[in-house]
Amino acid sequence: VAVDANLAVQAEYAVQFDTHLPEFKTQGGVHRNVDGLTVTSPPLMWVAALDLLLARMQKEKFPFANLVSISGSGQQHGSVYLAPGTRQVLQRLQAGAPLRDQLGTVFAIKDSPIWMDSSTTAQCRERESAMGGAQAVAELTGSRAYERFTGNQIAKIAKRHPGAYQQCERISLVSSFIASLFLGDYAPIDFSDGSGMNLMNIRTKQWDPRALEVTAPSLGQRLGVLVASHTVLGKVNAYFSRRYGIPAQCLVIAFSGDNPNSLAALRLKQAGEVAISLGTSDTVFGSLSAPKPSAEAPGSIWRTYGAPSWWPAINSVMAPLAFFTSAGV
Repeated sequence: VAVDANLAVQAEYAVQFDTHLPEFKTQGGVHRNVDGLTVTSPPLMWVAALDLLLARMQKEKFPFANLVSISGSGQQHGSVYLAPGTRQVLQRLQAGAPLRDQLGTVFAIKDSPIWMDSSTTAQCRERESAMGGAQAVAELTGSRAYERFTGNQIAKIAKRHPGAYQQCERISLVSSFIASLFLGDYAPIDFSDGSGMNLMNIRTKQWDPRALEVTAPSLGQRLGVLVASHTVLGKVNAYFSRRYGIPAQCLVIAFSGDNPNSLAALRLKQAGEVAISLGTSDTVFGSLSAPKPSAEAPGSIWRTYGAPSWWPAINSVMAPLAFFTSAGV
């Protein structure tokens, strides 16, 4: 989606994984394991989709030269595991070849667990037991341990595939992974998306050392720092300037998750306002000024941030924290 300075939509493009990228053999964009619990997506498919999207825009004469900034929204709870040397690959992308052809070897884990995965019940119970119970986890991270949350997915991978985990240099969320492509470097995870991992202290906005310790060894260095959702990460990767004509001065703004971005876009600024999202999951969300995390209530509390003055779309709109409740359908 391309918008102008007045937030008027100028263009829209879309890629449908199953239809446009059939070689990945997904159904609904995912792979479902025979156990009925494990659900993954190949991250290389997301890269191929970006190739296809940008090529289509170029063919239809999209004015890439007019771009001022790029940001994005990724499905929450999906995680991407990058092998050593990925940063160097991103920095040396060759404009003559699509991303897919250059990034096929950067994934330490070939299939990314996504939000639909519910195979980590054992890891959730271990987390709650080690951290003083479900309510203690909720008080710290905003929610009790949920199977789809990234910390529990990482714990499962580290336990079942320790070799692959050791070969992982960076763990990104879907949002920060795609931001990394545009940036040409590892992009940090933002507060809002990081809140949905059972790893971040929602009050200090930092990774909690105990939560990291009970998850996997040396996890903090694999996650990198957390940043505010409106952070300017840098200039666009030269690859996109050379291949598509995006200006070298185009800014890359931190990407975030789909639910926090929905909260921002809908501008829920009045007390008591909530929104209902009907999609692959049904979600009710709104903003809070005095959060009271509970292990009993179904849902999560995530950290969000008001935007700076140069972002008129949501300036002074987003509350410090937001609540989200969902049920898969």
